[in-house]
Amino acid sequence: MFVAGVNPMLLSMVSLAGVGGILFLATQMSERMGRLAAFLDPERFKQDAGLQQMQALIAWGSGGMEGLGLGNGRQKMLYLPYAHTDFIFPIIGEELGLRVSLLVVFLFVVIIVCGMMIALHAKDRFGLLLGCGVVSLLALQAAVNIGVTTSLLPNKGLPLPFISYGGSNLAASLFGIGLLLNIYRQGVLEPLHKKRTMMPARMTPRI
Repeated sequence: MFVAGVNPMLLSMVSLAGVGGILFLATQMSERMGRLAAFLDPERFKQDAGLQQMQALIAWGSGGMEGLGLGNGRQKMLYLPYAHTDFIFPIIGEELGLRVSLLVVFLFVVIIVCGMMIALHAKDRFGLLLGCGVVSLLALQAAVNIGVTTSLLPNKGLPLPFISYGGSNLAASLFGIGLLLNIYRQGVLEPLHKKRTMMPARMTPRI
């Protein structure tokens, strides 16, 4: 909505109201409050709501910089729930180490930056808004997943795009990339091709 030109003041007011409503609903639900309490003190709830956070932290600590080796992780052996879907990122850190984990984060940043550049070079406003929407969706999903699996955010149950197990999430992510490629083709490749075809042919020198 910000890219579409919505009044920033109005958008801020609506966002604050939405955050207040979310906090109010969270306080009325014991499950949500349990997740928030586990986020603030995972050690206290390590056998209950904080189980995933604690096991994820153990995976990060076990992997270190170099990792235990591909396929040698222990937390996926029924210790870390949903290790193949929502919590696949700590398994990457445990088996391949912090360096590969940072490489994964860097690749997501590259996708986001390239996607924003494609959106900014769209041929019309619709392409701009569509590209920004796709990039925002992928960026938010990746940021929340990485934040949750590193205990920077409360548990939310979002998969990691392109990596977590699940056909529907992978199909949606690839569909979004396809939209970005189409925006790139119409906004960059086609104008460039037309410009080249309209250039006069160079005169060949006579011998």
